[in-house]
Amino acid sequence: MGTRDDAVILRAIAVLLCSAWILAAGPPTAAALWLSLPPSATKCVSEEIHAGVVALADYAVVHDDDPRSMPTISAKVTAPNGDTLHHKENVTMGEFAFTTNEPGTYLACFWLDGANKGIGASVSINWKIGIAAKDWESVAKKEKIEGLELELRKLEEAVEVIHENLLYLRSREAGMRDVSERTNGRVALFSVMSLALCIVASVLQLRHLKGYFHKKKLI
Repeated sequence: MGTRDDAVILRAIAVLLCSAWILAAGPPTAAALWLSLPPSATKCVSEEIHAGVVALADYAVVHDDDPRSMPTISAKVTAPNGDTLHHKENVTMGEFAFTTNEPGTYLACFWLDGANKGIGASVSINWKIGIAAKDWESVAKKEKIEGLELELRKLEEAVEVIHENLLYLRSREAGMRDVSERTNGRVALFSVMSLALCIVASVLQLRHLKGYFHKKKLI
């Protein structure tokens, strides 16, 4: 029993040393948002998510006036490639869940239905991503852990998320650097070609002027 406790303590020390950095880095966890929908416009929220991440969200219309006249909305969630992941119409609440297949910006848009165009409303959105979307109660029951061990498991998951985010950012940085280098190369080539064209045009112009002056016997 003492060996297990020592292992837990060692894991606690190792993981907790990273916790301050994890909190400072701010891995994607959960976001509670409040959108005010104008009578005739669409409002969207977006999340930059890499591949293989679970996302859960629920939304509900908040109306301060008569609850019996609660306006209805439409909601649509799209992936970076334009695929529709969730689409509902004439609802006052809903939820969606998906696992990302590709990295990029995932967009959730909300607008008032046609019958409610003359009034405004607000939408409350609770969007959970990554470790925040994980069912930790099921994990605790399945692995028979609780208390400090469960918190350590959460911190370990957070460390993995930070590491994956850093790898994702590094790959994006490498891609952007390649694009920048290709663009610089093309700009340099265009500059050389422009200079060469100017030189050729100048030479041809001088030859034309020289021939013109000889023809007119000016020189």
